[in-house]
Amino acid sequence: MSKKKQKQKRQSMLAQVKRAHQNQDGADRGYGFQLVGAFFCDFFYYLWHTLKWIVLTGIILTAAVSVFLFIKYGDDYRSFAREADEVVSASTAQDFRMDEISYIYAADGRQLAALSSGGGKSSYLKYEEIPKDAVNAFIAIEDRSFWRNIGIDVKGIMRVAKDFVLSRGDSMAGASTITQQLSRTIYLTRERSIVRKIKEMMIAIRLTQKYSKNEIMEFYINTACFSNGIYGLEAAAKAFLGVSADELSLSQIAYLCAIPNRPEYFNPFNHPKRALERRDKILKDMYDEGYISKSAYQEALKEKIKIKKASSEFYNYETTYAVYCAVEYLMRLHGFEFRYEFTDEADYKAYQESYEAAYDLEKKDLYAKGYHITTSIKTDTQRALQQALDNNLAFATETNAQTNVYELQGAVTAIDNTTGKVIAAVGGRSQENLDNVYSLNRAYQGYRQPGSSIKPLVVYAPALMYGYTPDTTVYDIDVKAAQQPGVDISGLSGSAMSLRSAVEQSKNGAAYSVLYDIKPSYALPFLTQMKFDKIVPSDYTLSAALGGLTYGATTVQMASGYSTLVNQGEYRDPTCITSLKDADGKELYKEEKPKVVYTAEASSVMLDILKGVLTNGTARSMGWSSVSDITAAGKTGTTNDSKDGWFCGVTPYYSVAVWIGYDSPRTLESLYGSSYPANVWKDSMLYLTQGLGSVDFN
Repeated sequence: MSKKKQKQKRQSMLAQVKRAHQNQDGADRGYGFQLVGAFFCDFFYYLWHTLKWIVLTGIILTAAVSVFLFIKYGDDYRSFAREADEVVSASTAQDFRMDEISYIYAADGRQLAALSSGGGKSSYLKYEEIPKDAVNAFIAIEDRSFWRNIGIDVKGIMRVAKDFVLSRGDSMAGASTITQQLSRTIYLTRERSIVRKIKEMMIAIRLTQKYSKNEIMEFYINTACFSNGIYGLEAAAKAFLGVSADELSLSQIAYLCAIPNRPEYFNPFNHPKRALERRDKILKDMYDEGYISKSAYQEALKEKIKIKKASSEFYNYETTYAVYCAVEYLMRLHGFEFRYEFTDEADYKAYQESYEAAYDLEKKDLYAKGYHITTSIKTDTQRALQQALDNNLAFATETNAQTNVYELQGAVTAIDNTTGKVIAAVGGRSQENLDNVYSLNRAYQGYRQPGSSIKPLVVYAPALMYGYTPDTTVYDIDVKAAQQPGVDISGLSGSAMSLRSAVEQSKNGAAYSVLYDIKPSYALPFLTQMKFDKIVPSDYTLSAALGGLTYGATTVQMASGYSTLVNQGEYRDPTCITSLKDADGKELYKEEKPKVVYTAEASSVMLDILKGVLTNGTARSMGWSSVSDITAAGKTGTTNDSKDGWFCGVTPYYSVAVWIGYDSPRTLESLYGSSYPANVWKDSMLYLTQGLGSVDFN
């Protein structure tokens, strides 16, 4: 009916009402009926026009988004559809099990660890074993149209379309049904993009066609992440509350069902009270939807939730490093883009947040998906290098008052130069009957100022590529004078010496003046090319010549940098992964291609110079030539006030980096790169090279 006819009809009815009112022969009743009729006529008239504009607006927004998506992704639509068809047609119920045990093996096949999100036991619940309140809780809070939708929520999509238009294409999130969340968890990456949203919806529709609603709900509840690498309601109930799922109260169920929305934010071990507010909302929604009675609702609100104490995760250093390498590889496999250069500190911190979020998600999958991981870790080498560190620091028995862990610490990383793989990663001193000693693996987590040990990588090898030679005259200028505001560094004088001598004697002024000449903007990218991941814009200063980095470096990074010199400037990713297979035995791991960082000539010359550090330089007191006829090269490093000591050295066979210091930096007067670090390096390298022939670098 047209707007004009609607108006005419209303006016006609109102005229009849007026005439009835003027008629006094008992027309009161007719007047009442007609007045009511006029009211409803007006009501439905305005309702229709209001709804019409809402519907029309939704149609326009949806159409606009559809046109945009068609223009941008029309050519890809068929491939998306084929991908969704293939994924779902090949799917089985096994895809939705998140309680598989993952195994890590050493190079010789020995098992290093068994990783599990469910305590090593099956925590999978069949639909009939899932508490009805849990099903209703998830429906009430996540997807009220679950039982009747086709895998997607059309109204929700219209709402997302509106947000998409209003945000000018920046926002394409929300309105995910339970089935969409399931498809995202199992089959898609974690990126927030339009493409992922389209694929998510396509897969969700096909899952709904293939599986029953009961099966989808079963899959969803068993794959939901409850933080801390815990998947599924049964595992969560045992981990946080110490009971099985069938023993949970209504309040406990609502509390647990709050966690998957933001697992780390609602982590009960770290923030037990955060989920209470969402628990109350879930209970309210369940009551509003008629799933629970008023009395049950009120009783559940009053119930106190008591969280169990978290059980400690105990693994040794080689296992924690293997887990780290496996998680990073899964991140790369699933589309995470690693970055090593940043525009400013804010950019760096934003990247770190995204990195940590992606790392946490992939680590949870590693613990739940039944991977089989083979590493390059040699258990006998790990033990020998651990012993070398322990023996050389045995004199320092002071422990931390809170943790009882030794105060003076160290880290050692060994790399096989032939493969570029890490064969041992010692993250600290060992202590008997003290599991928390392994909570920090300093080999890859301990970022410290590298001192002069960084000079070959960031100053001298780049300088050799810049045109310097071992005989180039350099000047050991006064660094403090050079750091004064307004000083013309090129005009400063200092002791003249050859570049070779400056390296051997570790002259800071020479390194500072050379970096001034070649410029930090030229030199620092050599580090970022080798995945030194905490190089920030504030590091692009002359202080980098002396190891003055904002965050520092690890022994894994330093060993890898020195190994790059041995391999004639070719950098190899310093991972320990050699094979990573999924639960079906499919090989997922592929080696990264080596990357040329330094020229072969610069690398060979740099190694030749570094030989002199051990024979007549700062590390001559180590006496390497008196205990081995294998060629070796290296560099000492000591930071201000002897807070950090380093020795990074190589033979043609292996590269080893050693750091010694306190976790909370403080002075140790006897700490120099040539003291404890050099001794640990010597003991480690002697073990590694025993029985090997005497050869020189290429």
